[in-house]
Amino acid sequence: MFLQFCFVLSLLLCYVLGHQNQEFLQYLVEPEEPRGERHVHPPPVSLPTDEKETLRQKRLISASEYEKTAQFWNVGAQLKLKEQLLKRTNRNVAKNVIFFLGDGMSIPTLAASRMYLGQMHGHTGEETQLSFEEFPDVGLVKTYCVDKQVADSACSATAYLTGVKANYATIGVTAAVKYNNCVDSSDPKNHVQSIMSWAQAAGKGTGIVTTTRVTHASPAGTYAHVANRDWESDADVEAKVEDSSQCQDIASQLVRNEPGKNFNVILGGGRRKFIPKNEKDVSGKPGQRMDSANLISEWFYSKPMGTARYVTNKRDLMGINFNETEYLMGLFNSDHLKYHMDSDPSEDPSLSDLTYAAIKSLEKHRNGFVLFIEGGKIDLAHHETKARKSLDETVQFSEAVLLATQLTNSDNTLIVVTADHSHVMSLAGYSKRGHDILDISDSISDVDKKAYTTLSYANGPGGPGPDEKGHRRNITQQMVKNKEFQYPKMVPLKYETHGGDDVALFAYGPWSHLFGGMYEQNVIPHLIGYAACIGDGLTACKR
Repeated sequence: MFLQFCFVLSLLLCYVLGHQNQEFLQYLVEPEEPRGERHVHPPPVSLPTDEKETLRQKRLISASEYEKTAQFWNVGAQLKLKEQLLKRTNRNVAKNVIFFLGDGMSIPTLAASRMYLGQMHGHTGEETQLSFEEFPDVGLVKTYCVDKQVADSACSATAYLTGVKANYATIGVTAAVKYNNCVDSSDPKNHVQSIMSWAQAAGKGTGIVTTTRVTHASPAGTYAHVANRDWESDADVEAKVEDSSQCQDIASQLVRNEPGKNFNVILGGGRRKFIPKNEKDVSGKPGQRMDSANLISEWFYSKPMGTARYVTNKRDLMGINFNETEYLMGLFNSDHLKYHMDSDPSEDPSLSDLTYAAIKSLEKHRNGFVLFIEGGKIDLAHHETKARKSLDETVQFSEAVLLATQLTNSDNTLIVVTADHSHVMSLAGYSKRGHDILDISDSISDVDKKAYTTLSYANGPGGPGPDEKGHRRNITQQMVKNKEFQYPKMVPLKYETHGGDDVALFAYGPWSHLFGGMYEQNVIPHLIGYAACIGDGLTACKR
């Protein structure tokens, strides 16, 4: 009877959801509020029909008559309840671990991105889910640094990859190392090891994938030990430190030190950090290194003959025989990879392309693998207050996660999806259901009577500044449709800052139930270590 009940509920919900695409044209107009009346939460009002209303906008909204019934919501809730009751814990050892990091992927970013995704496919959007939002286990993560309320990507990477919290802008070292302290950061007793070192000690394959430079803070957390995240090349060290000879730069640590030199997969951007300043890369852009070292050649020739491949474009990446390639390096830009919206699909690999190549390269390892994959340009777009690009990068990230679930088996592969920190973008106002998340809100200010966008930032660059009288400027649809549009902010800054609020974590596969609840960010690698039987702490193999 129980299974029959679930089957009937499933059919009913499928029927209901299948009729959600009934479309109707609705006029979205901001009503005039009586003078002297103010509401913290404005009540619903009837929409006027005056065609001369300047803020009237036609919107094609996908909605369902079924949502107006109690049955729709009760059936959905009952199905979710049954799903929870049927959930069983997976206590297998995680042979493989894939750690997805959405850099700066705050909870408001998730909410806005799922709306963006749904609206791209003709739905209202609010009901849509990103691929990993369907994972069975969810937690909340506290992201502060040892010395800062709001984290950067360096101290947070140290926490979620090594299990130890650190100071702002430092990577792979304890909080005994202060920012820019070269001597202390070079002392091995201050170094902390990442899950990549743990995995290699257990005989697993390892790799990193990012849409930023491979020497950027998040991927560097897998292999580097520095007192300044900006020390990506020796030229960067020279610019910051009096005696650069004591401080090894991040790029050289990747190629020359453990665990980086043992990585089977390195995919991302940042060629300029690896080649001399008097040499040019395949795109004609010069390197930055002052020591005359070509670290790409050094990496290639350090591998056994015939086992390594180096590529610089999508075509060559997808032409690789992954079964015969033991070591793969792909650097696809001199700097970060291009935004998905700006990329050339024939030349520039997407995050899904990189994810596919990495998994296919690593899946042949008998003892399994640990793979770190970063959607790094979610963060970079937020720093520029370019919300459209940030949401698009989040959708690309979601597609890469979905691909990973399709290429692996949840019986033996643990997939963890989280963010390192949040951002100060918020969703505000009371727009109608299905209103374009990137558009001007269908509400107007009850103070200056001007429109505002649903998305805005607490601080940051660009955006429509005040006029000569200090008043807010009008925002037009032509502005917000431009992919380069910088959304309004309150405090003007050169770059938008991170936010200090908690971030979400989603887990799927062996021991994913351990990731529920709220915890410090440094707990994450300890949970991974337990599930995969790596590291020196408690594990599922030695409780």
